[in-house]
Amino acid sequence: MEKLTSVFLNSLVGTATILSFSSFDSPKNKKDKSKQPMNIVYIMCDDHSYQTISAYDQRFTQTPNIDRIANEGVRFTNSFVANSLSGPSRACMLTGKHSHANGYMDNSNGAFDGSQQTYPKLLQQVGYETAVIGKWHLVSSPTGFNYWDILVGQGEYYNPTFITNGVKQQREGYATNIVTDLAIDWMDTKRDKSKPFCLLLHHKAPHRTWMPDLCDLDLNEDVVYPLPANFYDKYEGRIPASKQEMSIIKDMDLIYDLKMADKEDEIHTKTGLEQAGRSMYNRLNPEQKAAWDKHYDPIIKKFKESKLTGKALAEWKYQQYMHDYIRVIHSIDRNVGKVLDYLAKSGLLDQTMIVYTSDQGFYMGEHGWFDKRFMYEESFRTPLLVRLPGGKQGDIDQMVQNIDYGPTILDLAGVKTPSDMHGVSFLPLLRGKKVPDWRKSLYYHFYEYPAEHAVRRHYGVRTERYKLIHFYNDIDCWELYDLQEDPMEMHNLYGQSGTEKLTKELKKELLKLQVQYNDPIRNR
Repeated sequence: MEKLTSVFLNSLVGTATILSFSSFDSPKNKKDKSKQPMNIVYIMCDDHSYQTISAYDQRFTQTPNIDRIANEGVRFTNSFVANSLSGPSRACMLTGKHSHANGYMDNSNGAFDGSQQTYPKLLQQVGYETAVIGKWHLVSSPTGFNYWDILVGQGEYYNPTFITNGVKQQREGYATNIVTDLAIDWMDTKRDKSKPFCLLLHHKAPHRTWMPDLCDLDLNEDVVYPLPANFYDKYEGRIPASKQEMSIIKDMDLIYDLKMADKEDEIHTKTGLEQAGRSMYNRLNPEQKAAWDKHYDPIIKKFKESKLTGKALAEWKYQQYMHDYIRVIHSIDRNVGKVLDYLAKSGLLDQTMIVYTSDQGFYMGEHGWFDKRFMYEESFRTPLLVRLPGGKQGDIDQMVQNIDYGPTILDLAGVKTPSDMHGVSFLPLLRGKKVPDWRKSLYYHFYEYPAEHAVRRHYGVRTERYKLIHFYNDIDCWELYDLQEDPMEMHNLYGQSGTEKLTKELKKELLKLQVQYNDPIRNR
């Protein structure tokens, strides 16, 4: 595959579709920043919901540093993923292809095939220095990077173990802070400063189990977060939604998720997660444990005394979840500020495209859930903020997907999008250009079942107003939503009188996308 990629690139060079960087080093161009290749700092969190970024939603928290990217650049209001699950989403981002084409369809697939074409490899071949620091979560070792320093597996919030270009080492401290410091150190001291660079800065946070930094443990202590209107959703007309196992009420574990690991061992959840929760606590060093206990011991004591049941217990769990999640977001925002300040101080800000996104969306109690996976808006939709020096400022409303990230970054580097990538470059949109033939629909496919959270396999199509989903495998259910009239996706219109023509049109569009992307599901 690498040999084929090399041949492909050589042919592109022959047709002058890749910029040569030799001209940028000449003395006459040294001070002309407009003619220098643009650096890329791509910041991606794991499970960061758009609802908890104040550039998108003011209900839950303020994220002033993340918002700086939006205020000085653009906010995408219709950004989505191709498969709402961490590993597969990352594979889509790296390859510019849907899951069935890049081979990493779910987290039980084994290892990502690192021999295949990825956009970092193509950047390397035109003179970029590339690095990935933080969460990788693709099992195989990273390829296409000059430097990599990644968390092992999901990573730990406290005192995490990293693999640095193949060598394991444990680092003391909080993961979000460590990853940020490593990224800044690479930009400042480790990279070849004669080359443009692309840095993928990937945080573990705010992935489950939402363990805040010690300095944030008491943050917003007196805040009561608003309960989503559909928190007590009964899933009428939506059989797959009724069969999931990601309910805050039923499935969120008191010890693993909510840190109620009392010292007397009086709370037993009997879910298999208790031991894992206690192991995370035991990973803390004595100083960290002292600060942790100071915060959580009074909460545990009050919880045990309250003997909550029913609705009171459900809403207590929601509040506890939200407090920890928002505290973790506060740490991310603080560290994004550190990166932005470094870029400004080092003189890199005006020659660097900055991206902030998440590998997928997340449920903040909508439908009574946490986690992701479904094609419903909260998990399908993802935040995307981009600061491009000299580019557009404001909102971009066109529908984009994470398969577009690679083509966009390649376009910025002067590399034509390879013909086998499914994504398209949204660089023209970033530059404020009108693109009259921009896509009008998106394709989605989720595969991981049977597995954790019991979300059935499904695929679907989303247009600007409507969404059609087909759940398949051990189930055969169709769902149709009018997102304008029913933005919370509570009323399945499939099969209702008067929707026949719309359903036919959406099924035709769905089939068109499956053929376009050569997804073999259409033959089943």
